[in-house]
Parts: sequence; C-alpha cells; structure tokens
Amino acid sequence: MDGMHQLETPAEDIADILARQRAAYLAEGEVSLATRKDRLSRALKCLMDNKDEFIRLISDDFGNRSSDTTLFADIGGSAGALKEAIKHVGKWMKPEKRSLQFPLGLLGAKAQVVPQPKGVVGLITPWNFPLTMVFVPLAQMLAAGNRVVIKPSEHTPLTSAFFVRVFKEHFDETEVAVVNGAVETSQSFAHQPWDHLMFTGAPVVGKLIMRAASENLTPVTLELGGKSPVIVGESADLDMVAERVATMKLMNAGQICLAPDYINLKKHQRDDFVDSYTKTVSKMYPSMLSNDQYTSIISARHRERLEGYLDDAREKGADVRVINPADEDFSGQNQGNKLPAAVILDPTDDMKVMQEEIFGPILPVRTYESTEDAVSYVNDRERPLALYYFGNDEAEQHQVLSRTTSGGVTVNDVLWHGGHETLPFGGVGNSGIGAYHGYDGFREFSHMKPVLKHPAKTSIGRLLGVVPPYTDKLRKNVERMTK
Repeated sequence: MDGMHQLETPAEDIADILARQRAAYLAEGEVSLATRKDRLSRALKCLMDNKDEFIRLISDDFGNRSSDTTLFADIGGSAGALKEAIKHVGKWMKPEKRSLQFPLGLLGAKAQVVPQPKGVVGLITPWNFPLTMVFVPLAQMLAAGNRVVIKPSEHTPLTSAFFVRVFKEHFDETEVAVVNGAVETSQSFAHQPWDHLMFTGAPVVGKLIMRAASENLTPVTLELGGKSPVIVGESADLDMVAERVATMKLMNAGQICLAPDYINLKKHQRDDFVDSYTKTVSKMYPSMLSNDQYTSIISARHRERLEGYLDDAREKGADVRVINPADEDFSGQNQGNKLPAAVILDPTDDMKVMQEEIFGPILPVRTYESTEDAVSYVNDRERPLALYYFGNDEAEQHQVLSRTTSGGVTVNDVLWHGGHETLPFGGVGNSGIGAYHGYDGFREFSHMKPVLKHPAKTSIGRLLGVVPPYTDKLRKNVERMTK
C-alpha cells in the first residue's frame, strides 16, 4: 500500500507533544533503574500482547507478507532487543571510572563518565520492518532514560495506526507517543528541536533530515543503507554462497537495508553460481505469485521502479534472467505487487540497477579479474552499509576487509551481523551516521557526561603553580609533563 492518503499531523501538535514530554522529563529528574525497566517491560508487552494482530496488519499493508518473516525478523528481533535492554540496563547505567593524567590522580582528583538521558528523542522509522525499526531503537532509548516520539512509515498505514492505539494503552503520551502522517508530517517532525533525532531510510531523504535537524543543532543517528556488495573468493563453495545469498536476498522480497545488493566473483565461477542460485531459489520458492511465504513489494510504485531496473538493463544489453519456477503470470496480478526473482549478468555501470540501492529480489552478477579489482570497484563507490566476503583464504579475506570501509561485515554469510544486539549497527559516510543496538545504542542515546571531582581541602591549582603570580613551580611542572 502506498499510504499517500494518510492525514497529516500539524506541526503545532508535534511541537505540543515535544513540549509536554520535555516538561515531564525535566520534572522527573533522575530516571531510576526501576522506571527504565518498567518502561521497557511495557514496551515488550505492547509487542507480545499484539503480535498476532501486528502480523495480520503488516501482511495487509504489504499486500502479502510471510507471517514467518514477520515472526522471525520483526517479532523475534524486537523482543530480543527489549529483553537485552531489560537484562543489562542496570550495568549500562553505572558510571565508568576514568584514570587521570599524572599527577592529578595522586593529588586526590577523581573522574568518571556518567550516562545521562538526552531528554526527548524523535524516531522516524521505515516500512520494511515496521516493528523492528520501532522497537529495537526504542529499547535503547528507553534504557537510556529518554522519552520518545515515534513517527512510523506512511507506507504501512494500518500498522502505523495500530501503533497509536497500542502505545496509548501502555504509556502516557509524555513517555512514548506516536504521530502519523506522510511527507508533510515527516518534514515538520524533522524540524522540531529534539534532544536527539533518529531516521532510517534512503540517503537522499537522510540528507534532508540532517539539514532540518541542523537548524536546531539536533544530534542525529542516520541509518541509510546503500549498495552492499558480496565478494566471492575462489576458495568459496558456490552452492553455499548461492543458498546464503538467496536466503537473505529473497527474504522480505529483498526489501532489507542489509540485503546483498550485487555479487562479485571470478569469471569462471559465474555460470556455476547462476545455475546454483537459480536452482536454490526454485527450491525455496517453487511458486511465488501463489506462495504466501513470498512477500509482495510494498507498493505499485516500488514494483514499477524494480521492473524499470530490469527494462533498463535489457535495453542496455544485459542478460536478464527471471527466475519463475511455476511460470506464473505476474502481469495479471492486481494489488499483490509481487515480483519474481531475477539475476542480471555482467551489468554495466550505466545501468540504473548499478547506480541505486535495489531494495528488491534482483541480483546483479559482476565478474572481476583480481581481488584488487573487486576492492577497487567497492572503493570507487559510496561506502556501503555492509560488505560480505565468502572464502577460506585468510590472506584474501584480510585484504578485502582491511582495504574496504563499510558499516559492518559478515564473513561466509550475509546480513547476520545486524541481528546481534552485542554488535553496533550503523553505516559510514553515505550509508549512515552513528550506531545503535545493545550497549552501543544505550551510549548513542545517552549523553556520556564527564564528571571530575577535585578535593575541597587541597588546591590542585596551587600545587601545580597555576594560580598567579606564576613562578618556577609551574614551569618545572610543565617540564615534567612534557618529558
């Protein structure tokens, strides 16, 4: 569903919620461990008490979405993040002791870094994983002691409307609130003076969000995606590569920011890989149009965009192979917006499919002469959210990982590094700013405030000779410090 007819939330309404949340935050003072755990537990209850309804609504929003995909990627991933925060928030909250430079530590000074809530956080989420993109960052935001206003995607209007009801049942609006709307609401939302703003979506929109946030010097976390490459070494098992790439390339019909975008392998490997990939996809999805486990593209507009990539590649001479095991007539569907899997052999850089993040079940297959060629190809483009290497050659693996920069890496598989709450998740450059998940998310949404305590009875300034008039005491101390 396109969700373009959703009513907009006026800017003054968003500003009013922000003002009331900030007033409540300031009145509350220190946010206790018990309060944080209570809010996290209520968020978990929002999820688990309504999981069946969420599964149904998300499928309706997509046209069809596998209930197993939602259960695994949205329900499971969200619950894991909330439970991780509940379990560890007490440890995360503890001040960190820091050592001091000589001789301050010997003179009675003590230092620590104290995590402090930022205050009121704005959260703009995408449509591809409607629950995960809300509950995972929310887990770390609440653990950090913040209050949160959520703006879910207009492309999943049924799910987004349900969020309003669910959160109202478990939270006062000054703790967690939801505002809905489309482009105008997103623009108004981004221009508010949040204490922190997080956005997940396309880089082109991320630039607009950052520009709006800059008017208030609002710190941002941007998760932006991009073209995440797969580099296959000669030592890799091609059947293993085919299965693992197909699993995540076709989950959610490829509508995953971490999905493998294109694959690079040696020329002599190409045909064997394509043959294995085609057989693997056919085995996973013997039918697609009539298969409830094969997810729809979110809207007609996005389906047409993907079909345009295929048409553009054909027009420019590419070998485009559609994988349609049951020979189904996808042109006859109405609102389903399903798109069969496809591979594009030897794509050229002037093709749209190699210029934009695909976000669909299309896999370009490139070949390279040497590992250096593959590395150079990646480095000549914007830094990706993820990079994937397959192979058992440790030297080659080191070359690929040390010579490229990406948000994260999974070796001999794809996407899985993003599923661990113990690993920071985020991009670099065009693929994002900042990182979240687990403790790293707690730090992202906290102000890590340094607190230095000097002894009341001892003047460290006088001991070091910093109090005027200056004498040789100061100069000798500086000499000791600079030796």
